[in-house]
Amino acid sequence: MPHRGQESTDDIGDGELTVPMAWLYAEYIADELLRSGDLMPPTSFEFRAGRDALALTVFLSDADGELSGIRVITQLETWLSLTAYDQPWQEWVQGRLADLTAERAAGRSAARPDLELARSAWRWLRETELLAPDLNAVPGGGTGAGEDEGPKVWTPAWQLGLPLGHLAIHLF
Repeated sequence: MPHRGQESTDDIGDGELTVPMAWLYAEYIADELLRSGDLMPPTSFEFRAGRDALALTVFLSDADGELSGIRVITQLETWLSLTAYDQPWQEWVQGRLADLTAERAAGRSAARPDLELARSAWRWLRETELLAPDLNAVPGGGTGAGEDEGPKVWTPAWQLGLPLGHLAIHLF
């Protein structure tokens, strides 16, 4: 008996399950990059923010929707430049999601559960705030005491995850 998902994007119409391989692969790559950098505990919200930010970068930068294993190494520089501090990553993500949604609405691409998962990750990154050290509170951008003792500020998860993902790529 075929599995039926809760949303119509999981069923391609003939009773077969459409597996979101492009998103799952992007998430796997992001997870491996973060784990290899050993920057945060994998159970932390910061790790999730980094993984989701990196997975979005990997997924949305793959124009063909089928990133092969061999191409991962060749894409590291692209991902590094997309996640750099001076880049408009948030606008790029919103633009790419809008483009993919428009292609789907115009019938130029099939319904993809990958896109729904990417939208869900972006929603979480935008709407979730994490308590982080306020690096702007002390002149020079540093804290006078230990990391846990300085002033904190609520920050959108993507603003924490993006530099974490960038650093993980850099360390790889």
